[in-house]
Amino acid sequence: MRRRIDIPQARALVLSRHQVLASGYSERQMRSDLDSGRLLRLHRGSYVSAQIWDELWWEGRHLLRVLAVHAASPGPGPVFTHTSAAALWGLPLYRVGAAPVQVLVDGRRHSRVIADVIRRDMKVDPADIVEIDGIRVTSPTRTAMDVARTYPFPTAVACADAALRRAAVDGFVVDAQADATWREDAARLATPGLRGVRQARRALEFADGRADLPGESVSRAHLHTLGFRGFDLQVPVTGSEGQQYWLDFAFPRARCFGEFDGAAKYTEPALRAAPSAQQTVLDEKYREDDVRGVTGWRFARWGHDHLRTADVLGARLAAFGVRPPG
Repeated sequence: MRRRIDIPQARALVLSRHQVLASGYSERQMRSDLDSGRLLRLHRGSYVSAQIWDELWWEGRHLLRVLAVHAASPGPGPVFTHTSAAALWGLPLYRVGAAPVQVLVDGRRHSRVIADVIRRDMKVDPADIVEIDGIRVTSPTRTAMDVARTYPFPTAVACADAALRRAAVDGFVVDAQADATWREDAARLATPGLRGVRQARRALEFADGRADLPGESVSRAHLHTLGFRGFDLQVPVTGSEGQQYWLDFAFPRARCFGEFDGAAKYTEPALRAAPSAQQTVLDEKYREDDVRGVTGWRFARWGHDHLRTADVLGARLAAFGVRPPG
């Protein structure tokens, strides 16, 4: 089962050459493990065990590489941007896959790749460069904008939703003023002339901080592409005994609730409310039965496999009688 990590956890996993040798390795054993793939080189002078690497989602793997590049850099280190900034902020990178670490440079004519690090020549307002745990990085909003202008709509929406959520949402409650401020800031950053700025504006304007998981964000993006309008997100329902439930999606025309069921909801302790996966399943069944009873609405459920494309999700919803208007 893969797991997520933050910066302090990632720092504990990145090993210097000295740490590897101090743990009992000889030079020969270290070379042997590197050749066999049991030990992985993250960047110059930094390593991680293959076993730990295999346990991590891509965002965590990229975070390790970012920390390795930072450790090998002189002075305060570079300013990390794009997907590398997103990994530092803990923003999702849906289906991005392996990619080089990305940093800012100023004064070069062209961006270029050196030692698996993309050095991007961009002008960034100093106010949009901040520090997190001693590492310089573009702000969450600037990061979301850069990801949005360089990656497809579903990836961009997942990242933008998460950035907006951290700025303006507490639980499922939106702070309207903070939401408006974030959108003003995003619009300021999406200036004409930047490559991909038009697609970035589309994703940033579509962003909704109520999306609780990347799968919900990608679902929203696909629903929009399919022509769905008028559906709602994170809809409150009061149960038969006064419980407060939140439903991922509501389709009023079809009188149907929609739920994205990612595996992490059941398998990752940090993401499930119950102490075990079995109890989570039982609680979810009780919740669905209760909501059906008090509303008379049906349920449609889908998972990661149904998010491969918009058409796959559309076919899944059609099987439940949920179709776009028209």
